Amino acid sequence: MARAIRVLVVDDSALVRNILSQGLSMDPGIEVVGTAPDPYIARDKIVQLQPDVLTLDVEMPRMDGVAFLRKLMPQYPIPIVMVSSLTQRGKQITMEALEAGAVDFVAKPTSNVAAGLNAMLMELRSKVKIASTANVSHWKGKRPAAQPQSHKSTTSALAESTDKVIAIGASTGGTEAIRRVIENFPANTPGTVIVQHMPAGFTKMFSDRLNQLCQMQVKEAEHGDRVRTGLILIAPGGKQFEVVRSGGFYQVRLGSEEKVSGHCPSVDVMMHSVAKHVGANAVGAMLTGMGQDGAEGMLAMKQAGARCISQDEASSVVFGMPKVAFEKGGAERLVPLDKISASLLSLLTEKK
Repeated sequence: MARAIRVLVVDDSALVRNILSQGLSMDPGIEVVGTAPDPYIARDKIVQLQPDVLTLDVEMPRMDGVAFLRKLMPQYPIPIVMVSSLTQRGKQITMEALEAGAVDFVAKPTSNVAAGLNAMLMELRSKVKIASTANVSHWKGKRPAAQPQSHKSTTSALAESTDKVIAIGASTGGTEAIRRVIENFPANTPGTVIVQHMPAGFTKMFSDRLNQLCQMQVKEAEHGDRVRTGLILIAPGGKQFEVVRSGGFYQVRLGSEEKVSGHCPSVDVMMHSVAKHVGANAVGAMLTGMGQDGAEGMLAMKQAGARCISQDEASSVVFGMPKVAFEKGGAERLVPLDKISASLLSLLTEKK
């Protein structure tokens, strides 16, 4: 029988520590080995208890979760799931926490607390299990990153329609992987569409942060948005996202709120639409993530003539989605994260 996943719960509220501990302990595969009211006590308990996963409150007195992450990860890399509030500040800190090394996050319920709490604890148990498989070793010895500066080009991106489309899917660990890929796209890169598994409310902030860092314009997609050169469209949380042809150009269609392949938005839905409407004029990449969402869609893209790649195991936080996409035959090769931008750009011009 496999050893239970050892979890340390860090939260300044004794009530929340108790709720999270009890909720996690409902799963026999998870053992809460300790709790801590602040990062200073947590640091000592990490050394003493050697947990497999940490749950960490985003907003705490003395030192917030992000400041703690920036100090902890270079010295003692450990998979961390953030527990986030849905306030604007909570969302902001959550995005910074993902950049600083957190594997994933869950949002605290705001309405219908009893039902919301059960759903949140179920999600937390699932994400703790996923986090326990995450590879965060690349944070060891890493110097804390300076706050990012905008790399926007002073010249606006070309606004003409394009017959090329880049399609990217990601889940656990994907926010940082996406940033590293699209930061390297020049301002005149073809229209890019991205599905990152993330709830409604967070995708807007994620898009806005990326927009400050990239030479391309980045925005959360809206129904009817045109897919064009110089623009990256991020699928909004809670809606299925498709690319459709409209005359001589492509545009976004937002639709159902039903989950497909376990997710809304789903990479499968997006990539199937790209296969159908863009075909051989598309290239695709599958980045880090748990499960297999997107594998069938990427295979459909390949069968329609598109060129596709997957992130390799060594650079993935969770080698699930990229592995299945490669094994099913949608992705033609595995590529390290730092080579994905250049690989996608070269695939746009290569003949198949």
